[in-house]
Amino acid sequence: MRKSMLTTVFSVALAGTLMAGAASAESVWKFNIWGGKRAFTAGIEKIKVVLEEAGKGEFKLDINYGDALGPRRQNPESIKIGAFEAGQMCVGYYPNKFPLLSVMELPFLLPRNLEQRAQVEMAVLAHPAIVEEMAKRWRIKFFGPAFLPAYEFMGNKRIETVADMKGVKMRISGLNAKALQVFGAVPTMVTAPDGYNALDRGTIDSFGFPYSYAFGAYKLYEVSKYVTEGLGMSGFMCFQGVGIDAWNKTPKAVQDAMPAAQEAAIASMITAYREADKKWIPIFNKKLEVVKVAPSERAKLAAGADKIWAEWTKTQDAAGRPGSDILNFVKAEVAKAAKM
Repeated sequence: MRKSMLTTVFSVALAGTLMAGAASAESVWKFNIWGGKRAFTAGIEKIKVVLEEAGKGEFKLDINYGDALGPRRQNPESIKIGAFEAGQMCVGYYPNKFPLLSVMELPFLLPRNLEQRAQVEMAVLAHPAIVEEMAKRWRIKFFGPAFLPAYEFMGNKRIETVADMKGVKMRISGLNAKALQVFGAVPTMVTAPDGYNALDRGTIDSFGFPYSYAFGAYKLYEVSKYVTEGLGMSGFMCFQGVGIDAWNKTPKAVQDAMPAAQEAAIASMITAYREADKKWIPIFNKKLEVVKVAPSERAKLAAGADKIWAEWTKTQDAAGRPGSDILNFVKAEVAKAAKM
């Protein structure tokens, strides 16, 4: 009987060891992102489903909303040191951390059409110079698309013409801000989750955001009087990145499933953005004054874009980075996407 008990104890211990080994063999990506579930997160949520199915129990993508793993402005550093494996990144939150990729935040460069924008971003993120910039600086590999609709402005200053921008504290990313500064705007960087309080307290007058989902998701219409339609500015260039070490440890079946996951993510995001328009635009029409910006006014803003592009290129080239090559590549991809 004693022998039987010893055999049972050994069997239980062995089973526990095998289970622990199986658990430790599971590849887990802890993913950090600000805010809650919204149209913008439809992509990463779809990638999670596709990759976990491909992993067959050997892979988990653990999405942590609300900056649960750390401050959003430190995601690149946190991934580099291994604090967590993956995270959401938007270039505008990280001045000078992704200098070449900031080409995608040049004003009036990218298409407003969602399918076209997704196509351009995927091509640029695969460019060897961009891949190298992420890898050398941050030990990061791009894995998930996170493109955004064109930007409009919501807030408590009425903006219909470029003249209306004079003296207005407007939230927009750095390179786009240059186009507004020409007409006297005062660009101010505020992160997305801080937008509600900034508008409510008057820290800023108008908030640039992807139209329409972001205004609705962060409830900015509750503390605003006006929203523009027709500016259609570029905004943040965002992407989802994973540490190279974590990627290298990921099961091959999961790595092989990534292209299909990316395509599914793109489709999910486009659907989510369009569904958001159906929900939020009628609410904005009811609660706010929707200010229609004439194409001629947008053209005035866009007229100075070439100068801003040239300044950016000069800065990159002077720093020994292939700025001219990347900008020409993006222009070519935009032209190619326009024919799709």
